[in-house]
Amino acid sequence: MGAYLQVQGLRIASGTIVDASIISAPSSTKNQDKARYPEMRSTRKGNQWYFGMKAHIGVDSKIKQIHSVAVTAANVHDSQVLEDLLHGEETRVWGDSAYTGQTEAMRRTARCAQDFTHEKGRRNQPLDDAAKARNRTKTKVRAKVEHVFAVIKRVFGFTKVRYRGLAKNAHALFVLCALTNLYMARRRLRCPT
Repeated sequence: MGAYLQVQGLRIASGTIVDASIISAPSSTKNQDKARYPEMRSTRKGNQWYFGMKAHIGVDSKIKQIHSVAVTAANVHDSQVLEDLLHGEETRVWGDSAYTGQTEAMRRTARCAQDFTHEKGRRNQPLDDAAKARNRTKTKVRAKVEHVFAVIKRVFGFTKVRYRGLAKNAHALFVLCALTNLYMARRRLRCPT
């Protein structure tokens, strides 16, 4: 599929946006084994607890095409799979504040990559106005990854896991990401130039 998209003019550029999203799993134990889903874990986001898995994706910053996907349990921190989400030719990497401080991990995979992740304030050291302005500028690029997650979750309905275990759900997510790429490029593929 990647070769077909390249022939149609959709080439992966030198910028990558990384992000992760939680895919819920039923936390109920009302099944035959009286157990929760295997390999799924709990995590807290804000003040709310979630049970399930995380879908980590790397998206091209120009054309919004997914080029890398990783699946983990929900309790794995976003930054742990950063190297798996980069293709190695990046000159810029965007991410939210979960990826702050991961410049060395970026450079191990993409030597020329500049770190455009969000800056974080610290206790008794909030962000100044210049840092907030830089974060707003980065958000304009980083928002493109949210469009991709909207297609995965709203158009294709992948808000809850469909199978037991990470492996089967990972395969479903990989196929869904390929379909998402086609969906995101549908106008350009319909009327090639």
